[in-house]
Amino acid sequence: MDDNIKIQGGHKLNGEVHISSAKNAAVALVPAAVLASHVVTFLDIPNISDIDSLVQLLEFLNVKVYRRQDTLVIDPSEIQNKMMNHEAVSKLRASYYFLGALLGRFKEVKMKMPGGCDLGPRPINLHLKGFEALGATVDYENGYYTIKAEELVGNNIYLDFASVGATINIMMAAVYAKGRTVIENAAKEPEIIDVATLLNKMGAEIRGAGTDTITIDGIMKLGGCVHEIIPDRIEAGTYIILAAACGEHVKINNVIPQHLEALLSKLQEMGVNMEIGSDYVEVFESRELRAIDVKTLPYPGLATDLQQPLTALLTQAIGISKVTETIYPERFKHCHELNKMGADIEIYNGQSIINGPTPLHGDVVTATDLRCGASLIIAGLLSDGETIIKDAYHIYRGYDSIKEKLKALGACIE
Repeated sequence: MDDNIKIQGGHKLNGEVHISSAKNAAVALVPAAVLASHVVTFLDIPNISDIDSLVQLLEFLNVKVYRRQDTLVIDPSEIQNKMMNHEAVSKLRASYYFLGALLGRFKEVKMKMPGGCDLGPRPINLHLKGFEALGATVDYENGYYTIKAEELVGNNIYLDFASVGATINIMMAAVYAKGRTVIENAAKEPEIIDVATLLNKMGAEIRGAGTDTITIDGIMKLGGCVHEIIPDRIEAGTYIILAAACGEHVKINNVIPQHLEALLSKLQEMGVNMEIGSDYVEVFESRELRAIDVKTLPYPGLATDLQQPLTALLTQAIGISKVTETIYPERFKHCHELNKMGADIEIYNGQSIINGPTPLHGDVVTATDLRCGASLIIAGLLSDGETIIKDAYHIYRGYDSIKEKLKALGACIE
């Protein structure tokens, strides 16, 4: 896949775009399938490179995988619990979901430290504390985690921080634990509800997903099922922001607006002209945008994954905007790239101050991570002249058919 994206800016966007299913759900759902004793079928699987990496890991574990268009069929009946030293583990942060899934199924897992986007420190200590509370021992040596238990036993687990990854990982390990597990201060993201829905279809007994207390009663065996993944709220948010930046009339379909309430209310505060339907958001051209203050928070607050795309739009707002990042305080590499294109952004501890509006001009910039790449695409569409985005492989990790979708809206992108 080409590592550069080239954009000719200054074209107004029109038309409709269909949002794919959720990357952040799919990367947890696919590892969860190894807990089953029978076939698990996913409909509407997103066509992104993170799924390709997960498929490689499944095949490495001797799981049979069949893929046709947007359907993914997983047969884990002959799975082998191997040491997870495959190169895909280093590429993909979400490979850590195999820790909970394999620990649940085999009571033992060995894996090298997972990789992913560089967003500053992202420790997995809450995941490990959860596994230990279920009776597992955790050893870390030469870059490898070894986690094992004679028996997993349900327990009350309080998360110091409402971590999505830890909530899902503990939930997966606990489905085969003896007795009841209660996760308190659990994260509430829609992706967690989707994973719990899948596990319950397979025969698990999980209640409370989407609230701050999740209860799991352990069972002996999980069966197969068919599951349709929820729409991607981050992709939807990105296209809504993009339409607000340079759209004349853009309709974003296959959206659950309730999942985007924090973003939509902030865009309305900016003066974005839009109509919100039951499963779509329609954005019309907005003449003047006002500066706003935003703060990233765990769901239902504004998603950290949307602050980078939103920053590109804020460069066009009148006045001084402030972005406070509470999830990943170092997540501001996109600001340096936007400044190369003419933005006026200053960065302080966990905050960016955006002075606007500033005209943007094309330049050679680098996608340092997935959502930085989305931010630069929006900036490139807003700019005069040509923008070249290097390391675009980050973008393909999370956005299904992004070039095709943008071309269909009238963007000049290759």
